[in-house]
Amino acid sequence: MNKGYIHVYTGNGKGKTTAALGLSIRAICAGKKVFFGQFIKGMDYNELKSVEYLPNLQIEQFGRDCFIYNEPTDEDIKLAKEGLEECRKILKEGKYDIVVLDELNIAIYFKLFTSDEVIKILKERAPHVEVIITGRYAEKNIIELADIVTEMKEVKHYYNHGVEARKGIEY
Repeated sequence: MNKGYIHVYTGNGKGKTTAALGLSIRAICAGKKVFFGQFIKGMDYNELKSVEYLPNLQIEQFGRDCFIYNEPTDEDIKLAKEGLEECRKILKEGKYDIVVLDELNIAIYFKLFTSDEVIKILKERAPHVEVIITGRYAEKNIIELADIVTEMKEVKHYYNHGVEARKGIEY
């Protein structure tokens, strides 16, 4: 049986979710099954349409139709905790080869659940399941548990010059 590793994509630069999507496509093209759980997110991101083209991909969102900018609401916390429980089951049953926990680090940062809860779930996963965790502000204990950590660093970004998020590029 193959061992599944834990990847973390963090940092303030663009591309964390995009990298996870790229790895997911590569895995699907190699015959693997991918579950992509999006924490905090509930908007109509264009990657949601990819399930129409990629039969071995499932995407679920565990957030409202807006990103958290201030304090999370009780609804934000409820949705995140339900999502984490869903991901716990998915990780443990081992039906998927790759499980992406998109914006999980942000969910921890906003205290929707703790990194200790996440680590417990990761340690209980089926041994072959590869896990990709994305989001800014990865906590030290998540980084220590991971096998691969990539930090996306913003050097320059057109947002700073008033360019809004563009369909098909940022969402």
